[in-house]
Amino acid sequence: MSSRTKDVYLVIGGSGFLGRHVVEALLARGDAVSVFDIVQRYHDVPFYMGDISEEEQVADALRKSGATCIIHTASPLHGMDDPALYWKVNVDGTQAVINAAVATGVPKLVYTSSAGVVFNGNDLIDVDERIPQPEKAMDPYNESKAKAEQIVLAANGKGGLYTVALRPAGIFGPGDRQLITGLYQTWQRGQSHFQIGDNTNLFDWTYVGNCAYAHLLAADKLGPPNPAEIARLKEELQVALPSIECTTQRHRVPTSEARPLGPYVTPPPNAEKILANWEDPHYVPRVPRPAVRGKFDQFSEAALVREDNAQLQVAGQVFFVTNGEPTGFWDIPRIVYRFFDEHFEKPNTRRRIILPREVGLLLASAAEWWSWLVGKEPGFTRFRVTFSCAWRCFNIERTRRVLGYEPQVGLEEGLKRTLESWAAERQKVGKS
Repeated sequence: MSSRTKDVYLVIGGSGFLGRHVVEALLARGDAVSVFDIVQRYHDVPFYMGDISEEEQVADALRKSGATCIIHTASPLHGMDDPALYWKVNVDGTQAVINAAVATGVPKLVYTSSAGVVFNGNDLIDVDERIPQPEKAMDPYNESKAKAEQIVLAANGKGGLYTVALRPAGIFGPGDRQLITGLYQTWQRGQSHFQIGDNTNLFDWTYVGNCAYAHLLAADKLGPPNPAEIARLKEELQVALPSIECTTQRHRVPTSEARPLGPYVTPPPNAEKILANWEDPHYVPRVPRPAVRGKFDQFSEAALVREDNAQLQVAGQVFFVTNGEPTGFWDIPRIVYRFFDEHFEKPNTRRRIILPREVGLLLASAAEWWSWLVGKEPGFTRFRVTFSCAWRCFNIERTRRVLGYEPQVGLEEGLKRTLESWAAERQKVGKS
């Protein structure tokens, strides 16, 4: 943004988990930022208290803050039994934000959607942004997020407002109140040795700092279509993207000029040079690795023509955001459970019990029925069984190419930071 006037930001939901990380990322690069929320938890930026579903309260905060860009991260937590609240905040609230932005002349809106808006219980394997939303959402949360995303995208280009929606998957990190807390409760109940499904399903997670970074990139690039930028991106589509190596570290693709030497009867004449190139950590191939595209690729020539290059623009588009490091679903919970076993009393040393998905669904149905009977919120549900047994990995090529996104923190490091932060916070609460 060095060549443009800097934006002034209003982060709606800036007291929440993701919203706070967005605020911190903006502050770290010296941007002007304010927060609009129903509760104030931090006091380092201007704060405006209000109800997101009240258009005039949002508009008043926009006028007072002088915002030129809204980053809307507000939403109730997933898993609540309150469909009306989800609709009020996620749908009515988002519509109020759009109306307020148009009324006050704010030109940019970045909306936090969810990868769950395309999930209906079936496997999602390397899907990209072309996948349609299902006719029936999995639950009220995802139904409301899907509707909100639709109205955000429909508002693009109207009243001088440009919009974009990001779909993060499985957000975790310091300050998380769902994933680690939920796993800790399972561990406390002595149930951490249970596993539903065979753990062959790959699942995408997103470290919260990476998610915040993607929001800033989207805000920076949001605006009217830029023909020069689109032309540059089309040129770069011919070259393959590098692999994501935050956790796995550097790995190489062998070529004719740089590769390990196999067992030869007669080595090639340039064998020493081939091996030297392979062992040189700074070696760069003379010809970049080409991107191989089939007719079903979203960036094939036919697809670009059909969509009039829309997939190379930011405004009016959606982008999946992940760490780009899909793992077996139960790998992350197992690491977390091991951390609890090593750092807290009463480790769970029972032998792991693996239940088939069908058995898990039957037990979850019984748990839901019993919870309804006694008037308590169920901790074990059919949704959670379905969620833990399905493939959910997303293609983030569009996000990497168009937004310029690359994960800054790998899964391993992100989980380490998360657990250290969680343990420190728990210790602080225990002392107070």
